[in-house]
Amino acid sequence: MKQVVQNYKSGELALLDVPVPGCKPGGVLVRSAYSLISTGTELMKVSEAGMSMLGKARSRPDQVAKVVQSVAANGVPATYRKVMGKLDSYTPLGYSLCGVVEQVGAGIDDVKVGDLVACAGNEHALHAELNWVPKNLYARVPDGLAPRHAAFGTVGSIALQGVRRGEPQLGDVALVIGLGLIGQLVVQLLAASGVRVVGADPDPARCELAERLGAAACGDPSSAAVEAAVAELTGGHGVDQVYLAAGGGSNQPVELAARLCRDRGRVVDIGKCRLDLPWNAYYEKELDVRFSRSYGPGRYDPEYELQGRDYPIGYVRWTERRNLACFLDLIARGSVDVEPLVSHIADFDDAVETYQRLKDGDLKAVAVLFRYPEHAGEAEAPAVAVPAPRRSGQVATPARSAKAPVRLAFVGAGNYATSMLLPHLARREGVELSTVVTTTALSAANAQRKFGFAEATTDLDAVLGDKSIDAVFVVTRHSSHAELTRRALLAGKTVFVEKPLALTEDELAGVLAAVEESGNDRLQVGFNRRFAPLLQEARKRFGVRTGPASLRYLVNAGRLDHGSWYLRQGSEGSRFAGEGGHFIDTASWLLEADPVSVYATATSGNEDLQIVLRYPDESTATISYVTTGAPGFPKETLDLVADGKVLRLDDFVRASVYGRKKWVSSRLPKARDKGQNAELAAFIKAVRTGGPMPVPLQSLVATTAATLAVQAGLAGGVPVTLARAR
Repeated sequence: MKQVVQNYKSGELALLDVPVPGCKPGGVLVRSAYSLISTGTELMKVSEAGMSMLGKARSRPDQVAKVVQSVAANGVPATYRKVMGKLDSYTPLGYSLCGVVEQVGAGIDDVKVGDLVACAGNEHALHAELNWVPKNLYARVPDGLAPRHAAFGTVGSIALQGVRRGEPQLGDVALVIGLGLIGQLVVQLLAASGVRVVGADPDPARCELAERLGAAACGDPSSAAVEAAVAELTGGHGVDQVYLAAGGGSNQPVELAARLCRDRGRVVDIGKCRLDLPWNAYYEKELDVRFSRSYGPGRYDPEYELQGRDYPIGYVRWTERRNLACFLDLIARGSVDVEPLVSHIADFDDAVETYQRLKDGDLKAVAVLFRYPEHAGEAEAPAVAVPAPRRSGQVATPARSAKAPVRLAFVGAGNYATSMLLPHLARREGVELSTVVTTTALSAANAQRKFGFAEATTDLDAVLGDKSIDAVFVVTRHSSHAELTRRALLAGKTVFVEKPLALTEDELAGVLAAVEESGNDRLQVGFNRRFAPLLQEARKRFGVRTGPASLRYLVNAGRLDHGSWYLRQGSEGSRFAGEGGHFIDTASWLLEADPVSVYATATSGNEDLQIVLRYPDESTATISYVTTGAPGFPKETLDLVADGKVLRLDDFVRASVYGRKKWVSSRLPKARDKGQNAELAAFIKAVRTGGPMPVPLQSLVATTAATLAVQAGLAGGVPVTLARAR
């Protein structure tokens, strides 16, 4: 299928061939009929992409701050790869469309194949021939409503939520500053609510359009006409509400709002304009400044948007989905007329040219629609059946030519895969990147373009059934690791799964059951730190240990950004469950044994964890996993003490060993090699030769079990004894 994409690094716009997205449970697959270009939001994004790197940095100081923090924590090379990987990727455009349901996912019973729906979301209602849309981000289109009008649903919901934030009442007078697409819809919604509206915009054509659609008067904000209209309609008191629907860097809209708003009136920010509030003006009138966040309650809540958990109507009357359905109803009943806003309808094949005309100013438009062909694309090929798992009870060693390249498939292509794994594999001789599988079409296409995968798909079954693929990398969200690993093992594949292997004891048991059923124990978990060259050298310098050891590992993890998927403990497990295996594995490798018990305690709110591991020879490892430390302090520091010697690791940039002789490594200020490249080399060698896996399965299981025992230890307040792996 085709999709409109943009490269944020180069500014390139393209109509790209990408895989058809899979129809996941909890949503529907929708074939687009019309999608709407937001001439404000989308053109701002397109313009930013065309800036120089300095211009991009100036426009997004929040992202620059994150880069600086990443350099401090991960070093320049890793941060550079991550940032360039993000910039040099195709990103989607679009967030408002109407289309026909083509496939219904499990758990959906409110629509059926063939129904016309309006769809929302900058990850789900894209300018693409097909989109997977979760339940709370679509609404059925009322009978008789034209698809091109229903395509306004999302943008209309944004305007509707802004009006709701203003709490207008019958007889109020409101000022709408900015008469672009959102402003024109706000004008109509206010007029439909019995509010008299004054509009302000420097474009005379937009002012004339707003007056035709219900505004009492409109004019240039710098002229006396707007103030005169407000004075006449309000008896000199000022408007009850001001709706800021303007963009740009001028502070004129908020100054005009203060001047024309009545005492204790409301100012609602819907657009993205400069907000340097003049203190005296806002204080003296005690103005109520409010923000309107996108389509309504539910926005940015993954449980609502992705998992379909609705808010009870008795507590939240108007959600994203209810706003979407309400706006469609208003159009269907004639309370809002979107047809006069349609400046241009372009065929989807002309999408790139249309964006360029808008950007260059050749096409002056309030709203532009893409029209999709009735029969775009071809049917997907039938899925290849997964071969029956082997039940030999013997370890499966792949039969392959030693000279043949190792053919790899990646399931998932997120930030970690594209910055820490694929760059090493793409340049490794004897490796062929065969297929990349993702649930979203564009991420697969990005990985294929940047790393040279032969194929990109959303069909996992076909990959697992492909006998030519030697190994499968599972680099997806944590909650899917165990199930995907289990399926790949049963399909006879050698598996590399990023940590964690499992989030629950039942998931771990399922993986082990797959190993037993198939006889396939060809598994590696991404515990890369034991492969770090600096730590390897320090361990060698430390030498053989004869007595018990004490190990202290301080992990200055820091706080997560609001909205990080790591915070979704209900679906993705705790943060420590996700990454704690790294530190337990490193400790166990240094102590050359698996832990026999775990004791865990935490500060209030489980922000800082203290974990004590005991080993068979009475050695102990204490892991302090903290989120409340200073961001400028190194992320990982480790001390190993035994036999009159001390090994010290400072954040993978310097190591030292103190004994009869002192050894200190040279400092590596520009890089932190945490072992990914060496780990991948060892894994590829095992796949190529059929030799032992880099880390014994027993150790992988023991580390995972110890990580899971931390949560049990926190709940019980006593040490948890670990069963010895067989």
